Amino acid sequence: MSSLLYVCVRPEIGAADAEHASFRRALGADVVDRLDLLERPLDAVPLDGYRGIVVGGSPFNVTDTDKSSVQRRVEADLERLAHRAMTGDLAVFFTCFSIGVVTRLLGGEVTTSTPESASATVIRTTAAGASDPVFGPSGPALTVFTAHKESAVATPPGATLLATNDACPVQAYRVGSHLYAAQFHPEPTPRDFADRMTFYRTTGYFDPAEFDRVQGQVLAASVTEGAALLRRFAQTFAEPLPEAFRADAAL
Repeated sequence: MSSLLYVCVRPEIGAADAEHASFRRALGADVVDRLDLLERPLDAVPLDGYRGIVVGGSPFNVTDTDKSSVQRRVEADLERLAHRAMTGDLAVFFTCFSIGVVTRLLGGEVTTSTPESASATVIRTTAAGASDPVFGPSGPALTVFTAHKESAVATPPGATLLATNDACPVQAYRVGSHLYAAQFHPEPTPRDFADRMTFYRTTGYFDPAEFDRVQGQVLAASVTEGAALLRRFAQTFAEPLPEAFRADAAL
């Protein structure tokens, strides 16, 4: 059993397999266990042995009005995972779709008015982000990959904003000391992200007629700090957090 777990919420098997490989490389781990949440519920895997859990992206949206029973169960399981992270029981890094689940759980509002198409974009760390053990070393600005249709209107209650930009004000936040949530995708290399685009060519993340141009821009981007964030996330929770940070991050 690995000390790290990748929670998959993608229905496209090829994209999920590639995302798992991307997380494994970004985390710097030879082995990262996997739970396909669309196939098995959260309680199918004992979580107590993991020091770090990462949640991948998904074409799901929390603002969807016609949700399948599977999507509703997945969202409920992610809420349960967030509750455990908020108590400090587990360290979890939520990405993409799942930041919307956490935002809603905290009582925040999720909107479709600040989408970002598939691209590399620059985000800025906040003052809190600059002192955060995961985000701080990457500031004051870092380039990451984004592709989303919805996002948080504002930092939800109980969360600390870590990163922002003009297009999407809530790029990342922390809740307590063990829950991180990012709107962007921290794990892919340019090649990874360009390959992922092929699975979502007609799903609204970019103009399909512009596929070659957008993919070329992705491949030409210099994006390294997302992986650095994940590596520090894994390293931070390998040992107990410093007492000063635990006190500063307390709810």
